[in-house]
Amino acid sequence: MPLTALRRLRPARRHVLRGSVAGLVVVGLLLWWLLPLEDETPSGQVTISTGARTGVYEKYGNLLKAAMARDLPRVDVRLDGSEGSWDNVRRVATGKADFTIAAADAVAKYQLEGRPGAERLRACARLYDDYMQLVVPRSSKIRSVADLRGKRVAVGGSASGVRLIANRILLAADLDPEKDITPVGLGIDTMPTALQAGQIDAFFWSGGLTTQHVRTLSERFPIRLVELGSLIDELHAQSGSSRYYRAATMPADAYPDAQHGKAVSTLAVANLLVTTERIDPEMAEAVTRTVIDSRDHIGAQVHAAQLVDLRTAIYTDPLTLDEGARRYYRSVKP
Repeated sequence: MPLTALRRLRPARRHVLRGSVAGLVVVGLLLWWLLPLEDETPSGQVTISTGARTGVYEKYGNLLKAAMARDLPRVDVRLDGSEGSWDNVRRVATGKADFTIAAADAVAKYQLEGRPGAERLRACARLYDDYMQLVVPRSSKIRSVADLRGKRVAVGGSASGVRLIANRILLAADLDPEKDITPVGLGIDTMPTALQAGQIDAFFWSGGLTTQHVRTLSERFPIRLVELGSLIDELHAQSGSSRYYRAATMPADAYPDAQHGKAVSTLAVANLLVTTERIDPEMAEAVTRTVIDSRDHIGAQVHAAQLVDLRTAIYTDPLTLDEGARRYYRSVKP
């Protein structure tokens, strides 16, 4: 072949070679884009302490577990029942659970008393408010907390948030929780039946609105809700974590069969999603994301959960916001 022809051929070969390399690069990029990436979601096992059987905490925990199974398929979620807020705080603080829901007053009391692991507690989100409810038969002569003197009153389990608030309310009304009433340690799963059967004269309950057990009771048995809001000043005068209670109003449609179109003055306290500094920040971030993203789905079955709000979730007083949760809120900040 003549030399001039060879010179003309070499550039052509170089162009072919360059084209082949470029094609391989494009194919490689397409494969990288199309092939599934390694799952980077957290893995491992977490335990969530919930609450009394068939209560709001337990139901919320079951729904959260289902949401985490969808969002965090490599995480094994285990639920443990409990007596309520006080029990929940203790379990998380001492490493027996990784996450829980607890009322702010119970958390603050645990901290103020310097209980084991209190300094480790952190929060992932402010969730929704619990409303204190004092339920009596509609025919009852009990019109105020003071009228509970000498009565049989269900006040929740010994380690429940209900018992904590109920005792403070009784003290605010100048009643000794141990001497001036007959305290009965029932949970929400048995309180309604005991009231209907005449085994107790009243029961205290603290939970999100609406609480299905109270609604169901109101539909089969005539009940009335006793106002509690007038005691807010006396509660705030008590030392410790009583400052976390605020005056609130149960809307008239919370329990239509019990309220007959009338709102009821009461007390409310915020619920927090609680963890500790021991938790992996990636896990805390992922769980916080699922809690916020699942608000509407969970709220369809737990009405109170509809009130979880990204704008207020970061206000977790008395707890510091967990570092993993903080990462999540920064990532979604407009």
